[in-house]
Amino acid sequence: MTARDHFIEIVEKRSSHCGFWHGVPHDDAKPALYAHYGVKDDFELGLKLGSTCRYVRPEEDCHMWQRTDYPMFDPMNAAAHKGAVQTSGSGYATIMHGEAVFADCEDPEEIHRYHWPTVADCDFTETLKEIDRTRDAGQAVLCSTWGSIFSNTWNFFGMENCLVKMFTDPDVVKAVTGHLTDFYLAANDALFSQAKDKIDSIFIGIDLGSQRDLLVSPETFEEFLLPYIKKLLDQARAYGLHTTMHSCGSIYRVIPQLIEAGVEIIHPIQAMAKGMDAESLASQYNGKVVFMGGIDTQQILPFGTPDEVRAEVRRVRKLLGPNYLVCSSHETLLPNVPLENVQAMVEAAHE
Repeated sequence: MTARDHFIEIVEKRSSHCGFWHGVPHDDAKPALYAHYGVKDDFELGLKLGSTCRYVRPEEDCHMWQRTDYPMFDPMNAAAHKGAVQTSGSGYATIMHGEAVFADCEDPEEIHRYHWPTVADCDFTETLKEIDRTRDAGQAVLCSTWGSIFSNTWNFFGMENCLVKMFTDPDVVKAVTGHLTDFYLAANDALFSQAKDKIDSIFIGIDLGSQRDLLVSPETFEEFLLPYIKKLLDQARAYGLHTTMHSCGSIYRVIPQLIEAGVEIIHPIQAMAKGMDAESLASQYNGKVVFMGGIDTQQILPFGTPDEVRAEVRRVRKLLGPNYLVCSSHETLLPNVPLENVQAMVEAAHE
C-alpha cells in the first residue's frame, strides 16, 4: 500500500491505522531539521519522516502569482501614506489595528471598482511539477489555493475595522469576501482543470478561532463566512476531490456546520484551545470527520521530554484513530521544538 492509498483509506474512514504529516517547518527550523535528517528540502524531509501526504502550496512555494510590479493582494495600496504596514513579497499583510484601503468605505461599488487580481496573472507550471513529484513518490497530494477569505478580507480594512463593519456596513465586507472567493475559485478552476486526477484533496486555510473562542459569533460566521467556504468546498466536490480545512484556535462551536458544509478533514486541532481537546472531539465527532493535528505545540512538543511526546501521541492516536493523521497542533514546526521531540513524534506516529 502506498502512502496515498493509506490517505484515501483514512479520509474514507476505513483505515486500520493512523497516518502522519510532518507539516510545514518554519524557515528558521529548516536548517537544523535538514541537517539532522540529511535532506535538502521539505519534500525530502517528508519522505524521510514517512509523511502520508504532502501539501503542495501554489502561492507560497510554487510562485503562482506572476506579476512583479504589484502583489497579488495589496491592502495598503491606497493608504500607504498613512504608514506602517508593509506588504510582503507575496502580497500579504497582517493588519490588526491600522487602517487599510477600505477602512472608511461605505459603498460596495467602491469595492467592485478595485483592481482585484485575475487568474490571467497566475501560472501553475511549478505547481504541476511538484504535484507530479509528490505523486511519483507515492504520497497523497493536498493542493489548492489557500483560500484564506477571512484574514485576507480583514486585511483590506484592518481587523478591528472589519469586525465593526460586519455590523455597520455588512454589504461592504461581503463584497470584499466575494471578490476574494471569486479569485480563488477561478485560480482553482485553472489548476484543477490541469491536475484534478493527480490531486487528492484541497487544503484551504480559514482561521476562525482564538485560544478561548471563535473570533466572531457562530451567527456571524454563518452569515459572513460559511456561504463562501461552501463555494470552495462545492467546487472541490464537483472535481471529485476530498476536502481538508485548516482553522487554528477554538472552533468547536462551528465544527457541526463545517461537517455539514462538506469538510472531511479538519486541521490542526489546537490542543490547548477551549473545547479542542482530543477527548471532547473524539466523543462528539469520531466517525463524522477526520482530524489531522492535535499534538500540542504550546507545551508538549517544545518543552516536554521525548517520552512525554511519545505518550501524548499514543494517547491522541487512541482517542482519534484509526482514521486520523498525526500532526502537530499547528502545521508549522517552530525552531523551539527539540529535534529529539520531533523524532519522538515521528516514531510514535508510525508505531
